[in-house]
Amino acid sequence: MTAPIATGFDLVAPEYTQLWSGTPAGRFQRESVWRHAAALFPAGSRILDLGCGTGDDALMFTARGVCVTGIDASPEMVRIARNRGVDARAGAIEQLGQLEKPFDGVWSNFGALNCVERVTDLRTALARTVRPGGYLVVCLMSRICLWEICWYAMHGRLRKAARRWNGKATSSLAECVFYPTAREIRHAFAPEFHLESCRGIGVAVPPSYVTGLSSQAMNRLNALDNRIASIPIFRSIGDHHLMIFRRGAR
Repeated sequence: MTAPIATGFDLVAPEYTQLWSGTPAGRFQRESVWRHAAALFPAGSRILDLGCGTGDDALMFTARGVCVTGIDASPEMVRIARNRGVDARAGAIEQLGQLEKPFDGVWSNFGALNCVERVTDLRTALARTVRPGGYLVVCLMSRICLWEICWYAMHGRLRKAARRWNGKATSSLAECVFYPTAREIRHAFAPEFHLESCRGIGVAVPPSYVTGLSSQAMNRLNALDNRIASIPIFRSIGDHHLMIFRRGAR
């Protein structure tokens, strides 16, 4: 695979756990994704982790007996993942067609696909990568995040409160971040992939940058999230949405 150009993700890679995975919000959101999607891949499965980061998801799957290959555009993220024992390699998601195939499924968590301008361009490569009947699990940042709107508006940062609304925004980590709607994602992967379920991630649980909440408050918000995140009116306003697709038989 062509070596990717270093981005802001390389700079935050050493602190990724502190900034995201190690926060209460990040932990609750990740555990929610695992709870609702990880069981799709039993021991012995082979999956491709697109945007594997420092390897948190890959390590979870490996502990369950799943064989994981990870790719990430950040060489520093890949270096850390490999040091943790993950079979990871540096490369852009758009290059996934160069990988060996097929896999039993493809997994892409917490916004990796938000760095791809046209996800519809991935459909053919994904269809060749996922065996018939296999799963495609994607968790993307939503276009409307109620927590983000309220948090930044309360702090007088109105432009940041509305940054996702037009579907595209600049970022200190990547040159550009895109916010497709769940409907756009569903159409982008059809007809090769059929949407089986969609739920919000981080509906009541806030994004990781929201501070000042007690452990008791976070636990209550997490319990509320588990009850309401699959309801259509709520799942569309979470920090992320988790979409599970099934590859067609042909």
